[in-house]
Amino acid sequence: MGERRGVLSAGTFCVDFNKSIARWPEEDTSNEVLAIERQGGGSGFNMALDLKRLDPSLPVEAMGVVGDDELGRFLADECDAHGVDRAALHALEGRATMSVDAFNVASNGRRTHFYHQGVAAEMTPENFDFSSTRTKILHLGLPGAHKAMDVPWRGDASGWVAVLRKARAVGLAANLELMTTRAERLAGLGRPCLPHLNWLIVNDYEIGALAGLETRRADGSTDPAAVARAIDATLALGAMQWAAAHFPEGAIAGGRDGARVVLGSVAVPQSAIVGANGAGDAFAAGMLYGLHEQWPILKCLELGHASAAASMRAMSTTEGVAKAAECLALAKQWGFRPLSL
Repeated sequence: MGERRGVLSAGTFCVDFNKSIARWPEEDTSNEVLAIERQGGGSGFNMALDLKRLDPSLPVEAMGVVGDDELGRFLADECDAHGVDRAALHALEGRATMSVDAFNVASNGRRTHFYHQGVAAEMTPENFDFSSTRTKILHLGLPGAHKAMDVPWRGDASGWVAVLRKARAVGLAANLELMTTRAERLAGLGRPCLPHLNWLIVNDYEIGALAGLETRRADGSTDPAAVARAIDATLALGAMQWAAAHFPEGAIAGGRDGARVVLGSVAVPQSAIVGANGAGDAFAAGMLYGLHEQWPILKCLELGHASAAASMRAMSTTEGVAKAAECLALAKQWGFRPLSL
């Protein structure tokens, strides 16, 4: 068989209902929803579509579970429209697809999510069969959003660990996406996975939670030096070749060999920003694409930031992302912010 190529994007597939409201209401009051937008979501779906937008020729497969309902058919149609192989995205009879209500508050830019697991609560390691894939990398998520996967499984700390073991056994490299939740829960679910990963691409809060360190200042801003310390501490807990953490001002990558690369984010003009929803997923997709192509880590960070910047041109989590060359050209036009430790 030929050399492996492509990414298997697995785990969370859901439908997001993005709802815009003027302000967050008090309990026992009513509040008008100004606009509603339906789109595919979840770590598996977003990574798959972002990668196909960056490089339509890249083989991308989807793996996970959805319901045999209208929302599940919507996700299947979206995969088909973008060239994502969904043979391993199984629709379970009589089940409801996972859905998320995401409320975007116009007055302060904050976002609050309410999610219904539906069939996602029943997903187990048995839903992951890697015997026929010829992809090179497994992108897996989201610990914390799947009831059966989040608990011990046949001697492993969780279903996530069991899946990562299966992936390694067939030669897949692995990256894990995390769910931003309570630091204690994030650490409890994430740390047992670290020895089974090749890379880890997360945000500043998540790397701090894994490391048990505070990475944000009292005013909520990111402390880059603290992020760097958290990366070092997290590398010591796992087997990753690289761990990277992104935040609004930039990103830091740390290597197992002690290397450290710092790059500021793209200075997107305010007039070009439609929404930041999906920027983190786009960063991870850009960086993972670079890792797949075996680029130097600095170039991986550049495409990560460029993809995130491009994504901000649209309200959707994926529609703003373009081909890799176009994203990089956009980043060159707007420039990178200065960032140092």
